[in-house]
Amino acid sequence: MPLVVLDRSLPLFTWVVDHPWFSTFLLTLGAFTFARFAIKTAVVFAQTFVLPGISLKKFGAKNGAWAVVTGASSGIGREFAIQLAKAGFNVVVAARSANALNETVAEITSGAQTKIVTIDLSKDDDAAYNAFAAACEGLDIGVLVNNAGKSHEMPTDFAETTKEEMEDILAINTKAVLRITAIVAPGMIQRKRGLILNIGSFAGAIPSPMLATYSASKAFLSTFSSALGAELTPHGITVEHVNTYFVVSNMSKIRRATALIPTPGAFVRAVLAKIGCACGAAGTGRPGTSTPFWSHALVDWGMNVVGWTGGFVGYTHGLHRSIRKRALKKKEREAKKQ
Repeated sequence: MPLVVLDRSLPLFTWVVDHPWFSTFLLTLGAFTFARFAIKTAVVFAQTFVLPGISLKKFGAKNGAWAVVTGASSGIGREFAIQLAKAGFNVVVAARSANALNETVAEITSGAQTKIVTIDLSKDDDAAYNAFAAACEGLDIGVLVNNAGKSHEMPTDFAETTKEEMEDILAINTKAVLRITAIVAPGMIQRKRGLILNIGSFAGAIPSPMLATYSASKAFLSTFSSALGAELTPHGITVEHVNTYFVVSNMSKIRRATALIPTPGAFVRAVLAKIGCACGAAGTGRPGTSTPFWSHALVDWGMNVVGWTGGFVGYTHGLHRSIRKRALKKKEREAKKQ
């Protein structure tokens, strides 16, 4: 391999030698960039693995306060209800199925008071929301978990998505969050304390082809949480958009846990232990967003470091094509059995 020799007669080299301040500027800029990266990385690891979150006592735990959990009939929502009751809150559980909510309440063994509210959040029903508001009236609500959510039955191109599926996703993932929060937040403002958790998705941070409506609804949730948090922080209220990768649940259709895909119980424990800590979302330019589960935090931070959004979109598109093919084949097999 030939030896490359720098030609010191080149005008650029001569100019740099004659202007040492430029070299100093470049070194300073490099040192600043590295220090910034190192500090952000240290913050992410400290918040994810070392630092505790805000105590739930700040929001009324063990002092008669209530927690409201939507989508509490199964999965993550059921775990929030159970763990918040164990932490010392009375609990209002809301979902469409009364039977499933009764099962959730039956699993609460802490002696907490409970209320069941059946409501179909896919319907923009004023009477149902008025009934929900009546159930919450007079309660000292310290925590609201906007957990109810809906995704597509399977990855599907937007042009082939049914009108009903689009409307259900938008109603549950966006409008219901607004209406439920509008019912609960005024009381929190009066009491000068509260915690609002909006359960989001990585699909809101990285555009997800073939889940376009769902992806957009979760991006809405991120922006709404950031704006709402800025408004409510002066009133002593914490608003967090919880950035979530896959969790074992009915929505994800994943049944087995891994290091990257926790059970609902493990995920909820991480969320409640890290209130106020951005963890993997630290320094990513998303105010009010937290990625608390440790492996999700590392993925979130890694994606931010790489910063290649177009590449992630392409990977996601390929993944969703594959998932759709498998889902269609499964439907064909099931149809043949009938």
